Amino acid sequence: MRIALALFIALAATPALAATGQDLFNDKCAECHTVDGTSLTAPTLKGVFGRKIASLPDYQYSPALKAKQGGIWTAATLDTYLFNPRGFAPGTEMFVGAPDPKERGAIIAYLKTVK
Repeated sequence: MRIALALFIALAATPALAATGQDLFNDKCAECHTVDGTSLTAPTLKGVFGRKIASLPDYQYSPALKAKQGGIWTAATLDTYLFNPRGFAPGTEMFVGAPDPKERGAIIAYLKTVK
């Protein structure tokens, strides 16, 4: 199932899906995260796709995410994290995810465009 969803996300990164993802990001994520390079209460997600996990020098990550350092934020890792943040990194400070696979796919498609 996860592989099929990751493939769907990789193939479905259309402008329309990214636009939907932007709306979902604004609704579900923007209270804590930004995409303009600034940090609110959580790390900026500008350039997150392809970035090493817990690698921004100006953000103090939780020990749970620091334990994931060395990994890369890919469609698959973002999908797993957004599905269940505390399952991916037990002890993470992020407590809200996106349990709906279509919403996760759209958010990930949007994050791919934010460089």
